[in-house]
Amino acid sequence: MKKKMFFLLAVILATFSINAQQKGDYENAEKKKISQVLDDLNTFAANADFKKYFELFAEESNFIGTDATEIWNKKEFMDYAKPHFDKGKAWNFKSLKRNITFSKDRKYAWFDELLETQMKLCRGSGVLEKIGNHWKIRQYVLSMTIPNEVSSEVIKTKSAIEEDYLKKLKQ
Repeated sequence: MKKKMFFLLAVILATFSINAQQKGDYENAEKKKISQVLDDLNTFAANADFKKYFELFAEESNFIGTDATEIWNKKEFMDYAKPHFDKGKAWNFKSLKRNITFSKDRKYAWFDELLETQMKLCRGSGVLEKIGNHWKIRQYVLSMTIPNEVSSEVIKTKSAIEEDYLKKLKQ
């Protein structure tokens, strides 16, 4: 009886171990795919490849920029970005550090990353959805980082600019 119990316990533990390893292998492979999407996003912007850049976004997606008024659906973001891409170089971001996490059902992933940009350090964050066999960006948020040592100065500078917008939002 003890041998049967030991064997059963060993089989259960082995099954959990295999499942955990398979989940880890899956997540590592999917993280590579998502990282490629985000790296391609940066490359396509730097090379001003408008078509390939926007193919990475889901049809129902949005982009949230650094200015409080910049909340665009895909078409609005395309309209905003087109003149920049038409100049032959949109923007050039390079990922320095990236984190990716998955939903339990593995259909969604969210990320945050530190980016080297013409604005110095920025943070990119967002959500991707697995549509068919492809990861598509559903939401992308670009934020400027502000070192704590200068936040008071930045607040003073932006206060006058954002005061009217704050009033509008509160109405």
